[in-house]
Amino acid sequence: MLLLLGRRVPLSLYRLTTGCPASSLPSSVLISSALIKLTAITRVTHSTVFVSGQNTGTMPERRPFVRLPADVYPVNYGLCLKPDLIDFTFEGKLEAVVEVTQATNQIVMNCADIDIITASFAPQGGEEINATGFNYQNEDEKVTLSFPSALQKGAGTLKVDFVGELNDKMKGFYRSKYSNAAGESRYAAVTQFEATDARRAFPCWDEPAIKATFDITLIVPKDRVALSNMNVIERNPYLEDENLVEVKFATTPIMSTYLVAFVIGEYDFVEAQSSDGITVRVYTPVGKSEQGKFALEVATKTLPFYNDYFNVPYPLPKIDLIAIADFAAGAMENWGLVTYRETALLIDPKNSCSSSRQWVALVVGHELAHQWFGNLVTMEWWTHLWLNEGFASWIEYLCVDHCFPEYDIWTQFVSADYTRALDLDALDSSHPIEVNVGHPSEVDEIFDAISYSKGASVIRMLHDYTGDEDFRKGMNAYLLKFQHKNACTEDLWDCLEQASGKPIAEVMSSWTKQMGFPIIEVEEEQQGDDRIVKLSQKKFCASGPHSGEDCPSWMVPISICTSEDPTCSKLKVLLDRAETTITLSGVPTEQWIKINPGTVGFYRIQYSSSMLERLLPGVRNLSLQPVDRLGLQNDLFSLSRAGMISTVQVLTLMEAFVNEPNYTVWSDLSCNLGVLSSLLSHTDFHEDIQEFIRDLFTPIGLELGWDCKPGEGHLDALLRSLVLGKLGKAGHKPTLEEARRRFRDHVEGKQVLPADLRSPVYLTVLKHGDSATLEKMMELHKLADMQEERNRIERVLGAISAPDLIQKVLTFALSEEVRPQDTVLVIGGVADSSKQGRKAAWKFVKDNWEELYNRYQGGFLISRLIKLTVNGFAIDKMAAEIKSFFESHPAPSAERTVEQCCENILLNAAWLKRDADDISQYLLKRKGPPTG
Repeated sequence: MLLLLGRRVPLSLYRLTTGCPASSLPSSVLISSALIKLTAITRVTHSTVFVSGQNTGTMPERRPFVRLPADVYPVNYGLCLKPDLIDFTFEGKLEAVVEVTQATNQIVMNCADIDIITASFAPQGGEEINATGFNYQNEDEKVTLSFPSALQKGAGTLKVDFVGELNDKMKGFYRSKYSNAAGESRYAAVTQFEATDARRAFPCWDEPAIKATFDITLIVPKDRVALSNMNVIERNPYLEDENLVEVKFATTPIMSTYLVAFVIGEYDFVEAQSSDGITVRVYTPVGKSEQGKFALEVATKTLPFYNDYFNVPYPLPKIDLIAIADFAAGAMENWGLVTYRETALLIDPKNSCSSSRQWVALVVGHELAHQWFGNLVTMEWWTHLWLNEGFASWIEYLCVDHCFPEYDIWTQFVSADYTRALDLDALDSSHPIEVNVGHPSEVDEIFDAISYSKGASVIRMLHDYTGDEDFRKGMNAYLLKFQHKNACTEDLWDCLEQASGKPIAEVMSSWTKQMGFPIIEVEEEQQGDDRIVKLSQKKFCASGPHSGEDCPSWMVPISICTSEDPTCSKLKVLLDRAETTITLSGVPTEQWIKINPGTVGFYRIQYSSSMLERLLPGVRNLSLQPVDRLGLQNDLFSLSRAGMISTVQVLTLMEAFVNEPNYTVWSDLSCNLGVLSSLLSHTDFHEDIQEFIRDLFTPIGLELGWDCKPGEGHLDALLRSLVLGKLGKAGHKPTLEEARRRFRDHVEGKQVLPADLRSPVYLTVLKHGDSATLEKMMELHKLADMQEERNRIERVLGAISAPDLIQKVLTFALSEEVRPQDTVLVIGGVADSSKQGRKAAWKFVKDNWEELYNRYQGGFLISRLIKLTVNGFAIDKMAAEIKSFFESHPAPSAERTVEQCCENILLNAAWLKRDADDISQYLLKRKGPPTG
C-alpha cells in the first residue's frame, strides 16, 4: 500500500476501527441475525511498542491478543457476493474447502460488521452438520461457529450465508460516491482490505500467513463493470433478476486475504500488452479514458523492468489499475487489481502538472513492485510490514529512474524520503523499523515514515553496500525460495548474505531492530600527502547528541570521496565500533574530503569547523554533487534545531546557494526555510525572514521567468512552480502583481493558466487576497472536472489571511464539496499558513472532534490530521494542552503521533528560546544601516 505520508504530496495511511468503548460490549455474546442486522460493532484498542533500554515514551499497555487457532485452515474460498448499490448492503455465500488438522467442535474465524445467517460443515464424503451457534468476539473481530459434534481430521466444506453493509468508511467492502456525466450522484462498491478488513466483506482467516486460493463470483447490475484479482471466465444472466448478471473469475494463485479485491461500478478503460505478454488495463471514470494513458505507459514499461530485475515472471495473466473516487490511502497493491486515488493514477495531458506525472509514475512503480515483493512472497506477520513497504518505497525510485532518467529522481529521494525519515527518527518518540506487533490494530501506528521512508533509505544503503549484482542475485533467490509462501526479514538477509558473502544480517539488524541513527563526527589531520581521518559515532537526537554510557551503536557503511572526483568513493569502510581512524593516501592539502558521497548512508555528519570551511566553496562553485549540496545543508539545519550549532550558521550557508540551479536542492532549502518561517511566526520579526526568503529566491526567479522556454524539461517546470510559489507567499511585489494579472485572465477565460503555474498563482493571490478572491477560488473548485485541480485548490485555500475567511475555509473543509479523504488537506492548509491559521485550525479540530473522529474511525487520516494541525506550535503550554485534549478524547491509533507532535512543539519552543535573539540580530544586520 502506498500512503500519502507527506513525501511528495501533503498527506499519511491507515485506519483502525474504534467507536463504542470496550466496556459497553460483552466480550463474547451470541447475537441473532435479527438483533444485529447490518450493525457495525467497533472496538477500542491500545497500542504500544516496547524497546529494551530505549525511551519510546509512555504508551498504554498492549491488550492480549491470540492469533487464530491452527486446527482448521482454508485451502480454497468459493465466494459469491451480491451488493445492493441502492440500500448499501450485500449478501454473501461462502463455500470454503478447509482442512481440519485435529478434531474440534468449533471453527474460529475473523468476522467484523457481518451478520451470519446460517453455517454448516460437510466432511468430504460425509453428512452436512449445521452450526448451532455463532459466538461473536467483537473486540477481537472473531466469530466462533459451534457444531453439535466434533469435526474429524481431514478435508471438508464450510458453508456460510451472511449479510453486511457497504459502509462509508473507506475500508472493507465499501461504497464510493461519484457523479456521472449528467451530474447525478452514483455509487461504486469497492474494497480496501489491508491490513485487517477482508473480515468486513466475508468471514475468513484474515492473517497474512493463512493463504488460500479464491474463486470469486459477483452478482451485479448488468450495466456495471465488475472486476476482481483474476480475469473473467463467465458472464451469465442472473436467473432471479433480469437486471443483474453473474460474473465468475478465474481461480487465483494461493494468496493472503488482505490482497483480495473486487470493484463494481461505471468505468472506461485503456488497454495495452506489455512486452512480456501481460494484458494491462487502466480503468478511469466514464469519459476520461484519455487520462489513463500516462499510467498505462508507465505500467507497460514497469512490468518488464521488474520481470528482468527480479528474474521471476509476473504470475497472473492480467493486471488492472483502477481509479477510485473515495480512497483513504494513496493506492493498494491487490494482486492483479491495483486500486488508486484518482490523483495517483489519472493524468490529463492539458491540465495535469509535472509533479502529478511524477507522483503517478512513483505510485505505479510502488504498487507493481508489490506484485512480487508482498504478493508473491508475503510477510509472515505484520511485524515484517516494513520490509514490504520499505522495499517498494525504494524500488519505485529505481523503476522511475529507468523509465524517466530526466527526472533525476534519486536526488529527489533524498529530499522526499531520506531527510523526512531522519527528522522523525531523531525524536525520542520514534520506533524501530521492525516492531513486534501483537493485535493487528497495532499495525496502524507503524504505517508511517519509519516503515516506509526509513525502510527505503536503509534498503538503499544496503543495496549500495552489497552492490547491484549481488543484491539482484539475492533478491532472485529469495523470491524463488519463498514464492507463494510467507517470509520474515531474516529470510531476506540470509539470501543476500549467501549472494554477497557480506555480514548482511549483522549489519542490518543494527538498523532495523533499534530506533534512531548515528551522527558521525569527523576530524582530519594532514601528514605529508596522506589525510588522517578520525570517525566517531553516537546516537543523534533532535534534542541534542545522546550522552551516557548506554549509547547504542550501529554498523555503519561509510564512503569517502575527495574534490579530485566528488562522484566516486575513494575509500569504503564499515564503522563497527564507537570510533576509528583511517588513512587516505595521496590526498594533498588543497583537496577537500566529503563523507557519504551521494548521501546514501543513513546518518547525519558533523565536520570539524576547518573541514566544513573547505567544503563550502564546493556549494558556491557547484563542484559538490547536487545531492551532496542538499545533504550538507540539511545536516547543518538539523544540527541547528538540535542546538549543536547556531541557526545563524545555517542562514549564512543558505546565502551561498544563490547560484544554485538544481530543483531538488532548492526544494529542500525551501522546506527548511518554511520550517524556520513557521517557527519565527511566533516572534515580532517574522517579516524579516520573509525578506531573507525574497532575497534568496529573487535571482533564480528572475532567471526562470514565468513562461516555459524552448528546451526546458520536467525539472525546470518543477523549479519554476516552487520558486514562484515561494516568492509569492513571501510577498515579493512583482510576483504578486504578475500572479494577480494572470489569475484575472484565467478566471475571465482570456488566458488559461498552464497546469504548472496554477498552484503558485492560486497560493499567491489567496495569501494576499480578500473575500472576492476566495469566492472566485471556491467557484473554480466547484467547476473543476478533475480531482487533481480540486486538490490543488483545497491545499492552498488556507492561505487566506482574514479571520472570518479562515473560518469560511474551515467550514468548507467539512462540507459535501470536499471528498472525505481530502478534508485533512484543507484543515492542514489553514494550519500551515500562519500563526492565526494554526490557532483557528486547532480550535476547529477540537470543536468538531466527534464528527472528524467518527468520519475516519481512528487510523491514518486521524493521525495525519493531528500532525498537520498542531506540529507548527512552538509554545510549551500548547504541548500540555494537546496532551490533555487527547487524554480526554482518546485516539488509540494516533497515540504515537500525539506524542511526536508534543515532542516537536517542545523542541520548537526550546529552539526559539535559544536562537531567536541571534537570528533577529543577523536578519537586522543584513538590511544594513537605514538610508536617510
